[in-house]
Amino acid sequence: MNRLTDSTASASLSNMANTRLLLTKMMLNDGGEEELVLRSYEKDGLKMVIFYLMVVLSLGLVLLLIYWKPELECYLKKRRCALYKAEVVMIKDHYGHASVVKVDYIFLDDVSTAEGYNRHVYHDAPVDVDDTTVLVTGDSPTVRYFDFQQIRYIWDAQQYTFRKLEDLSSGTRCATIHDEFPGLSASTQAHKRLLHGLNSIVIEVKSYWRLFIEEVLNPFYIFQVCSIILWAFDEYYYYASCIFLISLISISVSLYETKRQSRTLSDMVGSLETNISVCRGGQEFEEIPNQNLVPGDLIAIPPHGCVMMCDAVLVAGTCIVNESMLTGESVPVTKTPLSHQEDEEVYTPENHKRHTLFAGTHVVQTRYYGQAKVLAVVVRTGFNTAKGELVRAILYPKPLGFKFYQDAMRFILFLAGVASLGMIYSIIIETQMGAYPGKIVLRVLDIITIVVPPALPAAMTVGTVYAQNRLKKAGIFCISPPRINFCGRINTFCFDKTGTLTEDGLDMWGVVPAQNQCFQEPIRKLPELPRSQILVCMATCHSLTLIDGELMGDPLDLIMFNSLNWSLEEPGQDTTKYDTLMPTIVKPSDKDSFMSDEVPFEVGIVRQFTFSSSMQRMSVITRTLGHNHMEIYSKGAPEKIASLCNPDTVPENFQPVLHTYTVQGLRVIALAYRPLEAKVNWHQVQRISRDKVECNLTFLGLLVMQNQLKPETTPVIRTLLEAKLRTVMVTGDMIQTAVSVSRNCGMVHPRDKVVIVNAHPPDKQQTARIEWEYAELPTDIDIVSEQDTDIDSDAGQDSRAALLPPESVVVNASSPLLSPGSESRMTAVKGYRTVNVSDEGPRHHLAINGKSFAVITAHFPEMLEKICTKGTVFARMLPEQKCQLIQNLQKLDYIVGMCGDGANDCEALKAAHAGISLSEAEASVAAPFTSRISNIECVVTAMREGRAALVTSFGCFKYMALYSFIQFVSVLILYTFGANLSDFEFLYIDLVITTTIAVLMGYTGPYHKLVRKKPPGSLVKVSNLLSIIMQVLLVGGMQVSAYFYLRSQSWYEEPPPSKDLENVHSWESTVIFLVSSYMYISVAFCFSKGPPFRKPIYTNYPFLISMMFLFGFSTFLLLLPLPEIEHFLEMKELHEKSITFRLYLFGFAVAFAIMSSFMEYMIVDSSMLKPCYKAIKKRGPQNRYKVVENEIKNSDWPPVGQVTFPTTNAIHVSDIHVEMNSQSAIH
Repeated sequence: MNRLTDSTASASLSNMANTRLLLTKMMLNDGGEEELVLRSYEKDGLKMVIFYLMVVLSLGLVLLLIYWKPELECYLKKRRCALYKAEVVMIKDHYGHASVVKVDYIFLDDVSTAEGYNRHVYHDAPVDVDDTTVLVTGDSPTVRYFDFQQIRYIWDAQQYTFRKLEDLSSGTRCATIHDEFPGLSASTQAHKRLLHGLNSIVIEVKSYWRLFIEEVLNPFYIFQVCSIILWAFDEYYYYASCIFLISLISISVSLYETKRQSRTLSDMVGSLETNISVCRGGQEFEEIPNQNLVPGDLIAIPPHGCVMMCDAVLVAGTCIVNESMLTGESVPVTKTPLSHQEDEEVYTPENHKRHTLFAGTHVVQTRYYGQAKVLAVVVRTGFNTAKGELVRAILYPKPLGFKFYQDAMRFILFLAGVASLGMIYSIIIETQMGAYPGKIVLRVLDIITIVVPPALPAAMTVGTVYAQNRLKKAGIFCISPPRINFCGRINTFCFDKTGTLTEDGLDMWGVVPAQNQCFQEPIRKLPELPRSQILVCMATCHSLTLIDGELMGDPLDLIMFNSLNWSLEEPGQDTTKYDTLMPTIVKPSDKDSFMSDEVPFEVGIVRQFTFSSSMQRMSVITRTLGHNHMEIYSKGAPEKIASLCNPDTVPENFQPVLHTYTVQGLRVIALAYRPLEAKVNWHQVQRISRDKVECNLTFLGLLVMQNQLKPETTPVIRTLLEAKLRTVMVTGDMIQTAVSVSRNCGMVHPRDKVVIVNAHPPDKQQTARIEWEYAELPTDIDIVSEQDTDIDSDAGQDSRAALLPPESVVVNASSPLLSPGSESRMTAVKGYRTVNVSDEGPRHHLAINGKSFAVITAHFPEMLEKICTKGTVFARMLPEQKCQLIQNLQKLDYIVGMCGDGANDCEALKAAHAGISLSEAEASVAAPFTSRISNIECVVTAMREGRAALVTSFGCFKYMALYSFIQFVSVLILYTFGANLSDFEFLYIDLVITTTIAVLMGYTGPYHKLVRKKPPGSLVKVSNLLSIIMQVLLVGGMQVSAYFYLRSQSWYEEPPPSKDLENVHSWESTVIFLVSSYMYISVAFCFSKGPPFRKPIYTNYPFLISMMFLFGFSTFLLLLPLPEIEHFLEMKELHEKSITFRLYLFGFAVAFAIMSSFMEYMIVDSSMLKPCYKAIKKRGPQNRYKVVENEIKNSDWPPVGQVTFPTTNAIHVSDIHVEMNSQSAIH
């Protein structure tokens, strides 16, 4: 029976293997944004013969099509095959973009010596097969692979599939890193380097010749080349030569800018080639180039620091690191070695970043014991590093999917359709005239170059180029120019709190000690603290270090330590009295410490457990001189520290007192400690798990700090709210503090209600649930009113005096403490320093913390849309949760901006449509925008520039479309009579008028303020289409009227038909040319709108001067024509005709200008038509967030005072929030 079962199972596995072996399609990175669909192909001899025949017959056009659409190569030259036989793979990414990549081979000359490739190195599942053996093809020592977007994928011969080449950053236990990487031999390193490639992040700076070829093969320039060839055949030599020269200049400028930006980016992410010391086992070290490093190498960090070229995890010693290149924050970070208590954990750079040195970061200083080296194991190299991922995000950005660009392509296709109608009309007319077939072909093709202008793509980017230069002058650097247009459409802006809305620095308010489960009186003067555990906790529980004699570290730690008047000494020679090799020593700076005959009061910091945002705390193990035992001190989020303490030591009024301070916007840190057993020695401390010591702590008290709003914060928030832009706070701080800051800065109006969303995961007693409660109790508002009366009665009182002591009742977020610099710009309403944004009734704002956000995401996904739509405060959010929030807002069709200081905001800044990092660096890879302005005023600047750039793009596009239609109507009228414009008439229109206007139209600067009205986001908006249609009809009507006016003249004679269609010296072409030249100028004026998104047109001096010059010169040609100019332009002898005739033509031009302006400003922009626009817009699909808003508006939501379970709607619970239920809810 067992034999039968085994046989069946074996057959089943064999069938499954055979099925997988024959697969021709597979999916990689399933479910994420990096999802890839692979299709395998191999050569097909018959297809190759047919392909080359097609190339010859098409004169190379097929090759050009393959260059534009790489997937055509697979369809035309190759056939599908099994993955294991693939010579190339066609890859389609998550966004539908296709690429064709060659499958290559790595030849391993000696598989048996490739030690270190065992699967357990990268995975902890025990297997018996050598990893290299798994990867090789058959019996030959080769590995099949392909590289896509700088990531390597290798063929797994056992699983019959391609998989991402892994390193130590995935699936490796911490114990493995400690035990199995004592240093790689040179041969093992060489073999690994064959697989992983060189450890380098190189951005290729292409040669000018290669850039030129790639630029010329762009569809835009191919169209230009074809147009120039066409004009040359049509004997428009001057025009073709000028356009060729302009195109050459344009290409040269483009090549220069492309190479400059490429070189800048290469210099920004590149590093100097340096050597690093690697361990070859034992104490043998060898200097090798950094680029030769591979995952698994054991490296020694230089004592005086270096710039990291790889991601490596510390296994011995500590490092002080500046991570500003990656995060934008220049505060040094202490990195500690991976401890043995984490042995059972699976290592990930995200969860163990406190132990990880990331590529691109600067190791400022190292700490080591005696003569020992600071050692780290390389976990990732090249583009797989954290820096490499950010660089890849720049090189291969996520498609923006901006509706404007999509509509522009549709409109160009529409113009192509119009051109086809014109071509049909031209063929019919010219055939009836008996024209030569060759001339008919030339005229028909010429229509395409007229209706779809070659300069259209360039004209659309003019506004963005000007905006980028203005942003740079304002201290805002942009590494992704297309995102500037997104700034113009933003309707929701998210802000980090600390360092963004509030000052980086904190002011020490005081300490609230706890004793016998009771809080004591606050101590405001910290040097007066008695020598107790709470004092030692503040003196030791930090990550400060001395760099060049200056104390450096986290701003909070600096303020806490400096407020004590203690001193810190780095490791000295005499360290034996601390029972440790090299401790950091802290001691008081008062004279008693130096003059006393007793043992000095000095504390050595034996071990650090660095701060972790996921753990919300940090701890240190210390030993006080003269004591026979060690102690652990912890500080962190109050609720987290309290949960680690012995409940008998936590004050009974812990929550009310904590609420007292947090509701005033104060930063509160809890302190705790525990003495360790005397038998615990240094060696045990270095290996002990933090979970084993961070428990059963004694609660010491609260450390209270003030975090003031930046003076610019409230005015900027007010500006955004007045412009009807949604503002959201996303912070890692406590929810009460965040709610308080949101009120003080004006995000939440004084009359609005804040509802805290508390979501609980399922437990043994009940399922997951959501509790809804108001952030402020009803009694808070009454007390605040009394407090405000006292504050207002003494205007000269220091705002800091308004803080209520902890023994008083709970207060609302009304303290003026956070906004003293903005008081003159805000009104006092019930103590809140805010502004009256609107006269609307009270609204509900949701406040939620990261834990609740995770519960709702997992157990209440149907509630997530409403939470994200109504949420204003998102507190205690982890970096990945900030990114998830941005993505959820984008799914609701919000255009989202994000502003942060770069520290924990990198993921969110990258995910947002427009991410702005506040950093002193000129540019970093942390965000698309980097602002050297250290406050959120840069947000308003970027949005103003974005709106101006977007409106400019719309204006330029509409102008180029009208330019096409004007010329299209002109040539159709002239083709009807076998006439055409002359070479120099075309030049005057296209080069002198259109190019000048298109270049200078975007020079107009942004309007000085944000308005409620949003710029249009779509070209197919009803008002845009109405504008273009009306203008086209007016153009056609005026040109036809001018032509009939010409025919009405007594001296007019209809020209004889011409088979060669070369009748350029005719009255038809002269009149149409003169009248149409005014039309180009008039529509440029109409589409150069100023307020409310751009400054008035008269502020754009170059554009205004050029418009006046062009109008004047066209008038000169019409009213005062010189024979020499008439001859040059091949016009008829207009000067011989009466001035009346010329004045009538001038009247046509003036009438067109007046009627064009009237239609654009008085009809299209008329308030009477706005209801019609809205009615038509409502018929189309609404943004998802508007649908959700309507659902909320038509329901009794949020269910305050209720509990929501996954299986039911809101369920009333009678014993919850009794006080709130007694009050009437305000909705």
